[in-house]
Amino acid sequence: MKRFIFLCLILCWVPSASWAFGDWFVQLAALESAAARGDTQAQTQLAQKYEHGEGVAKDFQKANQLYCQAAKGGYAEAQFKLGWVYANGRGVERDDAVAARLFAMAAQQGHDYASKLLEYLREDSTTPLPSCLMPDPAVRVAIGDDLPAPRDRTEIEQLVHRLAPHYAVDPNLALAVISVESAFNPKALSPKKAQGLMQLIPETAERFGVKQAFSPVENIKGGLAYLRWLLAFFQGDVSLVLAAYNAGERAVEKYRGIPPYPETQNYVRKITGMYKRALHPFEPGVVDPSPMVIRAQSAQR
Repeated sequence: MKRFIFLCLILCWVPSASWAFGDWFVQLAALESAAARGDTQAQTQLAQKYEHGEGVAKDFQKANQLYCQAAKGGYAEAQFKLGWVYANGRGVERDDAVAARLFAMAAQQGHDYASKLLEYLREDSTTPLPSCLMPDPAVRVAIGDDLPAPRDRTEIEQLVHRLAPHYAVDPNLALAVISVESAFNPKALSPKKAQGLMQLIPETAERFGVKQAFSPVENIKGGLAYLRWLLAFFQGDVSLVLAAYNAGERAVEKYRGIPPYPETQNYVRKITGMYKRALHPFEPGVVDPSPMVIRAQSAQR
């Protein structure tokens, strides 16, 4: 009788344990898939599992790598978690100055606990951020390693001056964008698949009818069309236009301004350092203005 009861318990328990394991495996696989696609929340959740050994082998290096990816993507919780990593030396050398900078990034987005911790840590904006948060190389050369010859650059500049007026875009703004985006290399290709002089990602190229992104004429036309659209959408606010050109207009609307991505902030800083105008004329009929801009304008009245 005892043997019968024991067998029953085994038979009843094994299927449930098997189902529980299967469910956990599916959830982990889904989390890893979402993290690989760049989902910052999934990256942070997966990092927590590796940091604390929740269902996976504890791995500080992998956890910190995931935290950093999500923090670079602008996710406040990841910025806070990475700050906590540096504040406690979990897999890295303890560094309160770096922790403070990361807490400040999270606090800027409204992270309450990060704001409280800043009462005990003083941020120094000159403290270098972790290397994993630095901007990606803007471009790499697709064919060959030579930068455009001065004559080629002059031809590109002439092309911009000829095309820009048709899109109501200041040629100097377009040239500043090209300088930072591709260094005037028409064959430039970024790690994110942005292509050509104005570094059009495939979705943007398709959106503005660019079929040959490495063609200087087509690429410039596509980039100018996008700038014209953004200028109308953000009512000529140059900093918002540049932030959207780098990170997308949705990111700008989400954060109600320049997103807290180090890459985007550096990008805007570089171009506005060359192009000094804060406002640019725009064509109102291109697109309805951003609701964010309308609200801001109403608040100022």
